[in-house]
Amino acid sequence: MTVAARIHVRSVVNSAALRHNLARVRALAPDCRVLAVIKANAYGHGLVPVARALAASDAFAVARLEEGLVLRDAGFDQRVLLLEGVRMPEQLAQARQQGFDLMVHSFEQLALLEGDAGRTPLRAWLKLDTGMNRLGFRPEEFRAAHARLRAIPGIVEPPQLVTHLANADDRSDPMTAAQLRRFADTTAGCPGERSIANSAGILAWPDARSEWARPGLMLYGVVPFRGESGADFGLSPVMSFETEVIAVKTVLPGESVGYCATWRAGRPSRIAIAAVGYGDGYPRATATGAPVLIDGRRAPLVGRVSMDMLTVDVTDLPTVRPGDRVTLWGDGLPVEEVARYAGAIPYELTCGVSQRVLHEVR
Repeated sequence: MTVAARIHVRSVVNSAALRHNLARVRALAPDCRVLAVIKANAYGHGLVPVARALAASDAFAVARLEEGLVLRDAGFDQRVLLLEGVRMPEQLAQARQQGFDLMVHSFEQLALLEGDAGRTPLRAWLKLDTGMNRLGFRPEEFRAAHARLRAIPGIVEPPQLVTHLANADDRSDPMTAAQLRRFADTTAGCPGERSIANSAGILAWPDARSEWARPGLMLYGVVPFRGESGADFGLSPVMSFETEVIAVKTVLPGESVGYCATWRAGRPSRIAIAAVGYGDGYPRATATGAPVLIDGRRAPLVGRVSMDMLTVDVTDLPTVRPGDRVTLWGDGLPVEEVARYAGAIPYELTCGVSQRVLHEVR
């Protein structure tokens, strides 16, 4: 038996869907250049294959130096922004050598750049904290940081100016409008291209669309808005998380299924066992009633998710048999919907697909 024949669980990444979603970003923000965010292994979709599919982006953004090095080792020569920047001299030396753009978000990083003797030009992005209170200079610090950065020899002039929206996925929250005003007021008169909009900003906040947009989640066909899915915005799902039925059991009324007996049959029931569990990245906390697709037909999860298996009530699908395909999320079953049953956000689900899962790119 071949290895492929033994593997029941797979994550299928649709390259055409990635390209379609990039085109949707450009249609929604036609005046923006696109900084495609492919950190965290491209949100679980595979860093290198996603970068290949999104090669028409204007630049890539990753979180850390190590992710950027993977791209360079794979032959990508596009601009790559390190969203967390660098913290140590040896990291700075590697970033210079590889031609990475650097996010500068702290005075410690400014001091590192000021003390560096490297002569290779560096592109820098200066981060303003407008309310996220995570990384970036506070508004009262920003002008001083901007002046110091521009005085450093070798920094490509002028630096890009950037902030991050904390709650743009809630269109009723006034926080985003306040952040946009704070960014505009603080950076007024400062030269440099602006970057504000993440996926939620691109989709819901036109005033956030500046010279550079930073789509992440939406490139993968997913949106952050509660109760909505990517299809509502013309996006195509990129990942299909799939397995197969490995057994079908008959359960009598009153009998339980799975660990801790959290679900009991109220009628004579047929239970399909699917070869996937939290060891593969399907969340253990997913509640009974969460939908799966079996050969394109919906059926509810019942009982606790195990490490390698989950159980589905297929009483109303009498033709289900071992070998039938099971879709955990993908085309016809938005990951946003599954995430609600798991008490999670879609990012957690796609990033959580484990390395023991077979990853295919089409």
